[in-house]
Amino acid sequence: MNKFLITGLGNPGCLYEKTRHNFGFFILDQIAKKNLIFFIKKKLGFISEFTFSGKKIFLLKPSTFINNSGLSVKYWMIKKKVLLKNVLIISDDIYLNFGKFRLRGKGGNGGHNGLKSIEKEIGTSNYARLRFGIKNFSNKRIDSYVLENWKREEINSLFTKLDEGIKIIFSFVENGLQKTMNLFN
Repeated sequence: MNKFLITGLGNPGCLYEKTRHNFGFFILDQIAKKNLIFFIKKKLGFISEFTFSGKKIFLLKPSTFINNSGLSVKYWMIKKKVLLKNVLIISDDIYLNFGKFRLRGKGGNGGHNGLKSIEKEIGTSNYARLRFGIKNFSNKRIDSYVLENWKREEINSLFTKLDEGIKIIFSFVENGLQKTMNLFN
């Protein structure tokens, strides 16, 4: 059976729950809710698993905080024997307009410390990543902006965007990276 590791980046704890930087956790929570599954606290993360289209999917929310996400990703890739081509990392992106998704099979980290950590731990930047735009139109420092709670108007739009993101994730599992990029980018 093919195995997939879908990792949402974020910071654990209620202090960070509604922050922009926790988009990865947020979308995985919505997938879990829709599929009536739960996360269990395990080594280096909160993990959930289920089967979709004959494929085993592991949802991972690292408990290492964003800056050390790579430790969790590497550990669970090895533990669950997931091939790199079946790993998808979901993160926020300060340079994309709010609400825009971008799926790529490789690339730079764009200054995102979670992506930097993953590259360091797995030894490559050739892994699939789904970024969600949270572009900062204010003059705030990036580190404080990403750790702010969503604004009310962002939350209203956020829920309408979630379905698109979830479709992209399940297409990645069902159709692979290239076909999914052709469909959604």
